Amino acid sequence: MDVILFGPPGAGKGTQAGRISDALSIPHVSTGDIFRYHLKQGTDLGTLARGYMDRGELVPDEVVFKLVADRLTQDDALGGILFDGFPRTVRQAELLADWLSTNGRGTGVVVNLDVPESILVPRLTGRRTCENKSCGAGYHLVFSPPVAHGVCDRCGGKLLQRKDDNEETALNRLDVYRSQTAPVLAWLRQHDAPVLDIDGTKAIDAVGNDIEEGLKAFSA
Repeated sequence: MDVILFGPPGAGKGTQAGRISDALSIPHVSTGDIFRYHLKQGTDLGTLARGYMDRGELVPDEVVFKLVADRLTQDDALGGILFDGFPRTVRQAELLADWLSTNGRGTGVVVNLDVPESILVPRLTGRRTCENKSCGAGYHLVFSPPVAHGVCDRCGGKLLQRKDDNEETALNRLDVYRSQTAPVLAWLRQHDAPVLDIDGTKAIDAVGNDIEEGLKAFSA
């Protein structure tokens, strides 16, 4: 089964991706992983992509998809793959749907983690790290808070918030998701891709169980 994982920043995609991958015995692949592999290996596709990147240009959707299609044909992905961070544009979704259909793999099941912005912002701004470099313990005010507010449980150091974890950055990330990624999900719905909408506000294990049960229904 091919699975496309969607959800705004802070919805828990990274947390659930490993669980889905293990449950279905399919590889979890991000476009970042694919790019790094081809760039490191100096493949023809990697060289082609690097040319655009070195010129400060976006890599065209057709080239991005060639990289993804190459991954789809590898032995461990023949029985399915979990897409994380792909497709990012409607054109990429079109190319993926055509490829899956042509190769007898349907359209893929879309898992959409639904979480309201009022919950996402605290999730995105809740990370804290101990100021002591020798300690470096990490916390999250929502998921794994320290015993004493602002104080590291391990060494008593002050907990700091990274600059890119502030509310302004969080809101910007959500704006980008709404303008660039949400239209892809809408396109998939319009073209009859099976979509499994999951309440991402539940506890981590509950969300994972809902996803597994939903995927069983699609594969039955």
